[in-house]
Amino acid sequence: MKKYLLILSLINGVIFGQPAQSPVPPNSFSKMELKKNFVEISYNGSSVLKGNFSENEEIVCREVSGSDNEIVNQLFIFTAKSRKPVTLTGIIEGTKESFPCEVDRKINDDDDFVRNSSGLSRSLLNRALYDRKFDFVLSVDYPANVKIEPVESSESKNIFRIKITGTEIPIRFRPRFYQKHRGLKYFEPWNYKVWDKSVAGWCSWFAYFDKIDEEKIHHAADVISEKLKPFGAEYIQIDDGYQKNPIGMPETWLNGNKKFPSGMKNLAQYISGKGLIPGIWTNVSFADKEAAFKYKNYFVPDAESNPAYGRWVGYIMDGSNKATLEKLISPVYSGFKEMGWNYFKLDALRHLRYEGYNSYSEYFKNKNLDRVEVFRDIVKSVRKETKESFLLACWGIRPELIGLVDGCRIGGDGFGWESLAQYNSFNNVIWKNDPDHIELSEREAYRSCSAVSLTGSLFMLTDNPEKYYTPVAEAAIRSIPVLSMRPTQIYDVDPSRSNQLSRVDYEMSGDGARVFDASRATPYDLFLLELNRNFGNWVVLGRMGESRNYIDFSKIGLDKEKEFLVFEFWSKKFIGKFLNGFVPGGIDKKFNCQIFSIREYLKHPQLIATNRHISCGGLEIANLHWDKNELEGKSDLVANDPYSIYIYEPENFSFSEFLCEGVKFIGSSKEGQMREIKIVSEQAKQIDWKIVYK
Repeated sequence: MKKYLLILSLINGVIFGQPAQSPVPPNSFSKMELKKNFVEISYNGSSVLKGNFSENEEIVCREVSGSDNEIVNQLFIFTAKSRKPVTLTGIIEGTKESFPCEVDRKINDDDDFVRNSSGLSRSLLNRALYDRKFDFVLSVDYPANVKIEPVESSESKNIFRIKITGTEIPIRFRPRFYQKHRGLKYFEPWNYKVWDKSVAGWCSWFAYFDKIDEEKIHHAADVISEKLKPFGAEYIQIDDGYQKNPIGMPETWLNGNKKFPSGMKNLAQYISGKGLIPGIWTNVSFADKEAAFKYKNYFVPDAESNPAYGRWVGYIMDGSNKATLEKLISPVYSGFKEMGWNYFKLDALRHLRYEGYNSYSEYFKNKNLDRVEVFRDIVKSVRKETKESFLLACWGIRPELIGLVDGCRIGGDGFGWESLAQYNSFNNVIWKNDPDHIELSEREAYRSCSAVSLTGSLFMLTDNPEKYYTPVAEAAIRSIPVLSMRPTQIYDVDPSRSNQLSRVDYEMSGDGARVFDASRATPYDLFLLELNRNFGNWVVLGRMGESRNYIDFSKIGLDKEKEFLVFEFWSKKFIGKFLNGFVPGGIDKKFNCQIFSIREYLKHPQLIATNRHISCGGLEIANLHWDKNELEGKSDLVANDPYSIYIYEPENFSFSEFLCEGVKFIGSSKEGQMREIKIVSEQAKQIDWKIVYK
């Protein structure tokens, strides 16, 4: 019988697109072994840290540990018996999903900013290793000095070199960090992977609201395919306005209304035919009174045993009834999936939770049911049918759906870059954050696109497609696709929202944002993205406001002993070479933000940026190499998109020639010590280029 259940479980994992479950890591203390100058800390049967104390002195260790409401804390403090400063050098090891980060808030919050890294972080701010697969963190407390450097990355593990120096060396271990310490009950990362690919495209809502029709969506697909797809846009998501009213039974969704005479399957095929992924909006409301009273047992009952009704959610579907899931939920999503829709925006979830299950909590209590689990069962039914497609929960933060959805609208209707400072620690660890759709207004286009791209969030435009023929489209095409990245702070820079999450269980109205939903107010306006590639490492700093008029290199994780080159991406201006830090200057109102490429000065001609993407080369450059007075690179070009390479040239080097086959050379120009080389290719392709110096 057990063998049969195991086989069935594995088959279900394949059928429903979910990976087979991994063994659950223990919510327990690590093991520490100290032998003379050697120390090893292990957890879950594997070594996490191995190291040696360099001083030839006797090392002693003190430990304090305990568990409060299943929140496990463990602290080791290592000191020399002589009380002299000591140094611990060693390696720390984690799974492929481990990464260096900060786990505790800085002492001076005013200096904080939002941090992410594409590739394993090398920042001098890092004081911890977080392993997402097993949800544990190993960290070093202040005031010890710490340096963590990646040394090896394979398909199974990441290895880092660590050096800790101090009179005391305090090492802290916390298992189940997000699940227990941060209170995210449903976070079980050993059972699912976060969506790691770019999600960029277009949504119809703010472009047309519910006035969409077949012709408008065809036109949008035509324009997006032509103007944005070459740069990284992949999705066309239609929103409210295609369904029959009143919504309710599956056919009101699947058959569409008279504005879509060719049907929803043909519409999906049209979008796919343009090389784009069809996406569709649905919600968990039920407005058809006649159907609700005909099938009363599918709904939560009110005091008169009639289908209970809630504002915004209509008649409240009862997820505890298997028949409700089989008759009202599953057919909608299996039907759309079969038609070819592969992106699903699931709306009104807050209303089902608040006006629905929370407001009628006595019904579930009397049936001895956990109303949160019933709520999850609704979404599990959707997840089962949508399989590997992207599933977005909408709207407002939904911690009870962790592990079921790929993305979550973290705030209310309308884009706000500020919200990205409030739940950055969730982004690309729990799910992909959705700050809502971007409108390319003259004032906010560049700032909105920059903030989303620098945080690795969901990037969906929502303009009338004609906007993408205008110059402001440059803000979008230079910001997509969104790179794969992780947050390098596993706390929230602005915790004003996430520290109220426990209140989701005690809300009965979703009319407007709740105190835990991401807002458009925050004092933090700096967004830093590290780019770590096999050919180099640099940072891109996004300045969305003028709260700070001096950028201190050491405070953004750079070595204060080194000089750095600074280049502003949107204006294409070289700012200069600096030690310690630089003055960013006023923000140009044309862009309403600044994007600085900051690279270590190498004393020879070096690439400082390209014009392709705000990562300043992090997207399209596959290789870069300096040797024997030659700078060689390999770049992926977009067809017919002029490509600029920006090179810093020290005074003692003289430009000789630029070599590149299969492209049109537009020209080379120099201002001060910055050279721009511009080329264009008629086809999208990867090219090899070389700059020769005397």
